[in-house]
Amino acid sequence: MLSKKVADSVNEQINKEMFSAYLYLAMSAKATDMGYAGIANWLMVQYHEEMFHAMKFYGHLVAIGAQVDLKPIAKPLTAETTIKAIFERVLEHEKGVTASIHALMDLSIAEKDYATQNLLRWYVDEQVEEEKNAVEILTNLKLLGDGLQGLFMLNIELGKRKASVPLDFTAVAAG
Repeated sequence: MLSKKVADSVNEQINKEMFSAYLYLAMSAKATDMGYAGIANWLMVQYHEEMFHAMKFYGHLVAIGAQVDLKPIAKPLTAETTIKAIFERVLEHEKGVTASIHALMDLSIAEKDYATQNLLRWYVDEQVEEEKNAVEILTNLKLLGDGLQGLFMLNIELGKRKASVPLDFTAVAAG
C-alpha cells in the first residue's frame, strides 16, 4: 500500500512534470518567436515527453487506488534571449528534475514501497537521457561558436526530432 508521504510526493512530482511540460511549451513559443522553427519543434517534442511523464505518474496512482491531487501549475518564466541560454536552462531544469526523482526514490526506499521504486527506475534512466541530450546540444552550440550558419544547421537538425512517446495518454492515465 502506498503511504501518504509517497502519495503526496508522487502528486507533487506530477505537478513538477506538468510544469516541465509548460516550461518547454513556453520555450518552444520563444524559439518560434526567434525564428527557429526546428528548435521550437525539438522543444515541443520535449513538451509531449514531459506530459507523458506526468501521466505515467498519474497512471501509477490510479492503478494502486491512491488519490490524485492536482495542484496549480506555476507560470514558467522565459527570459532567455539566445538559443544557448535556452539550452543552458534546459540542462539546469533537467538537473532539478533528476534531483526530485532521486529524492522520491529515496523516500520510496525508506517507505519500502517496491511498486513505486520499480516505476522510478524508469524515470532514473530517463533523466540520464534527458541530461545527456541537453549536454550534447550545448556541446554542439559551443563547437559552432557564434556563427549563424552553425545555428542554422542545428535548427535544421533539431527540427527532425519526432515524438517517441504516445501522444494519446488515455492508456497511460488508466494505469
